[in-house]
Amino acid sequence: MEGFTPVTMTTQRAGDAPEPVAEREIHFATLSDVGTERPHNEDSCGTHLEGSTHLLVGVADGVSGQEGGEVASQTAIDTLLRAYKESPATWGAPRRLYRAAQQANIEVYDRAVVVPELRGMSTTLTAVAVDGAEAHAAHVGDSRLYLIRGGQIVQKTKDHTVAAGRQRIGLMSAAEAKDHPGRSILTRSLGRELIAQVDRISFAIEAGDVLVLCSDGLYNVLGDPEIRDAASDKEPIAACAALVETANARGTGDNLTVAVVQIVGGPSGSAPAGWRGFFAKVLGR
Repeated sequence: MEGFTPVTMTTQRAGDAPEPVAEREIHFATLSDVGTERPHNEDSCGTHLEGSTHLLVGVADGVSGQEGGEVASQTAIDTLLRAYKESPATWGAPRRLYRAAQQANIEVYDRAVVVPELRGMSTTLTAVAVDGAEAHAAHVGDSRLYLIRGGQIVQKTKDHTVAAGRQRIGLMSAAEAKDHPGRSILTRSLGRELIAQVDRISFAIEAGDVLVLCSDGLYNVLGDPEIRDAASDKEPIAACAALVETANARGTGDNLTVAVVQIVGGPSGSAPAGWRGFFAKVLGR
């Protein structure tokens, strides 16, 4: 595609795995691009597939203005994937993901302490593990996880920024927060402290759901409805390309990374059993 140079692009259908194809499949793709103004890419992304219905996806954005932003984001993703793979399956996806995110934090923190040139580096991290009829997310910073369902898009993560925090307690409107200087000032990031404060989110997923993970380089120039429209009714690789191409056409001043995950087949309206399933239905999560 003329004028379009992706840095990282992966695509796969979970049904391509050697295991027998289950009734439900996960189709996914990722794309990371340097954008239109930055000399190098401080974003990273990665995936780990454990079967036709079990997928881990992570997106990280190295903190701009800090030494080693590239190193921080890549270290976070590499450690996240490795720690998740090495953890016992008997722990379950939520515990495996949280432990992997904390290990990623320790690795980034330790490298920043040991290497003087990397001192002060940190990164955002938004990761989701899709396991059967549930999705579990670990989140630090201002990269985002969206759920698209029935023509609606919902942001499942909270931005850990000064502006977003003020908006949540009613000190400013969403429109004011969008243009506020504090929108890019993180209140939490991975690698800043030895123990990270990681948000944990779980919700039921259904056939036809689409999950979108992205860095702020994408959503700062594309509104939620635009993200929904570009990510719906397309193969994941085409959706990723459309989102990045549109953002670059707007002249985004940042790196941009996106992952699109589609839930295909299987029963609609599936929910986890027990009390968690009850509250998922009541709360719409």
